[in-house]
Amino acid sequence: MAYVPVPKDLTKIKTKVALNLTKRQIICFGAAAIVGVPLFFVLKGSIPQSAATFIMVLVMLPFFMFAMYEKHGQPLEIIIQNIVKVMFLSPKERPYQTTNYYAILEKQQKLNKEVNAIVKANYQRQKAGQTKGKAVNGREEKDSRPHKAGKRRR
Repeated sequence: MAYVPVPKDLTKIKTKVALNLTKRQIICFGAAAIVGVPLFFVLKGSIPQSAATFIMVLVMLPFFMFAMYEKHGQPLEIIIQNIVKVMFLSPKERPYQTTNYYAILEKQQKLNKEVNAIVKANYQRQKAGQTKGKAVNGREEKDSRPHKAGKRRR
């Protein structure tokens, strides 16, 4: 009994339209024929037939390449577009830049320590200010600062 191997990855299978060709291949071969055949008949009268045939093949070759060539699932025009982008459109020197999260965390920790020190100092100052005037060692402590006699507000 005969069997047909079925590939595991069915995404790489292309739908065939006619003559076991995809729609892309039919369009590209048709464009090649529209450009190459009239060129052959125009050149055949002025140069030898073998040279006209060779020129026709050279003119049609890019169309065949666009129809058939594919690398890593990308057609030829995408590959050419990527090459042009890298070679001509992007800057030649691309500096590697990252965000140093460790330095940001260190800076945040330093700032937290500063804030905690300020808060602690204020808390101790407030606590020291609350103990003034309270009994310490059995007697009341008074504020030694002279009081200013202020004018009454009207």
